[in-house]
Amino acid sequence: MRLTTKGRYAVTAMLDLAFHSQKAPVTLTDIATRQTISLSYLEQLFARLRRAGMVKGVRGPGGGYTLASKANTINIADIIAAVDEQIDTTKCGGEGNCQNHKACLTHDLWMGLSEQIRGYLKGITLADLLEKHQVQEIARRQEQDAQRVIELHLQTGISAYPK
Repeated sequence: MRLTTKGRYAVTAMLDLAFHSQKAPVTLTDIATRQTISLSYLEQLFARLRRAGMVKGVRGPGGGYTLASKANTINIADIIAAVDEQIDTTKCGGEGNCQNHKACLTHDLWMGLSEQIRGYLKGITLADLLEKHQVQEIARRQEQDAQRVIELHLQTGISAYPK
């Protein structure tokens, strides 16, 4: 199975949002800066996450995004699915036409692995990840690093945000 950057970035951005939106809505610019993800890429991902009902936008000054439901109800498999990423280890996309339009010898093996991975990711919520001490430490460090970058760029006049 190969999880592309689309799925990885969606999970990373949602975890960042879950951590930082506990007090106020979070802008995509802030997420882009902390996670070094392109702002335009995040906009595409969040359009899909919004359509899937996972995030909601808050307009106006102090606006941004928040989770649409509690972090303990949003699992990692659903985030990946929301951005049209497949959790599939078969070469046929689960269709069973991997060898001359029929199932290959190891089709059931790879289907079983896909189900195990999907089940594992379905069993982990954003809240589960937020409870991890290491995740909290990393999120705080990223916030501090982002602040330093912004301050440095303000001093030099260079844009601090990933394009």
